Amino acid sequence: MKICVVGAGAIGGFLGTRLALESSTQVSALARGTTLVALRDQGWRLQEGAELLQAPVALAADDPGELGPQDLLVIAVKAPALPTLAPTLAPLLARDTMVVPAMNGVPWWFSAGIDALGPRPLESVDPGGAITAAIPVSRVVGCVVHAAVSTAAPGIAVHRMGRGLIIGEPAGVESSRVAQLATLFSRAGFEVRTSTRIRYDIWYKLWGNMTMNPVSALTGATLDRVLDDDLVRAFCSAAMREAATVGARIGYDVRESPEDRHAVTRKLGAAKTSMLQDVEALRPLELDALVGAVREIGSRVGLATPSIDALFGLTRLFGRVHGLYPGR
Repeated sequence: MKICVVGAGAIGGFLGTRLALESSTQVSALARGTTLVALRDQGWRLQEGAELLQAPVALAADDPGELGPQDLLVIAVKAPALPTLAPTLAPLLARDTMVVPAMNGVPWWFSAGIDALGPRPLESVDPGGAITAAIPVSRVVGCVVHAAVSTAAPGIAVHRMGRGLIIGEPAGVESSRVAQLATLFSRAGFEVRTSTRIRYDIWYKLWGNMTMNPVSALTGATLDRVLDDDLVRAFCSAAMREAATVGARIGYDVRESPEDRHAVTRKLGAAKTSMLQDVEALRPLELDALVGAVREIGSRVGLATPSIDALFGLTRLFGRVHGLYPGR
């Protein structure tokens, strides 16, 4: 199988390396800068505890035209990059190419088919519908990644914990292509679950991390310190209750309490969220996919989200002051 991983950072490097170690695959990378140089020189590299896993990269390039049509496209870039990137990916797409977005937050295809949200894509994650035009939902197999991964250096992903992948058709049906991908990812060492409610799985993960990410980015605090502050924890809980109400309105009812989720988060200890890592590396914030999309969905279904609004506004201003979010 010909596979291209678009974006070879933490999650992309994690998925790309393990897929490249599976003998039935040829795994290429669309990357740039120092990461592209590292892939060309050293191939795929993944630190697993004391072991460094390495695998050859079939081809690494910064131009999709050099890579050609693929059987599977794994998109692992940060959400802010995709509206500009997606229209350039046409050379990678054959008639039956499957697209698996391994990304944080609400994906561009999420609202398609949800009557309460109307026919337009979510402006917060797909401005002007550019991504949908380039990658229609018919190509997509939904995906949720449950893993803690970071980068030690360009081209080296470091896996800390978790190998969970949930995959499923946006239409909520079983399919041969989902079964094929489940077999592939299982052989590559992932703990795979197929789902006929992949939007719920996406929403559930989002509900759990949409507050911790921006709060940690604003404060510089690790997860344990966020939860140890009773006022901050209460604010996060209020925003989570709003998000649960929004989810229930569109058919994705989270039945756990924020306190239940906080107990799970505590098990991660003094961990840095992906958004805090982005702040430290001066990378753009994935704020729209994690928080802005929830506000937009709430607005479309007529629900007020004052705590989420405050969280979005504060983090947006922080991002703009530090050059990590567009606008002034």
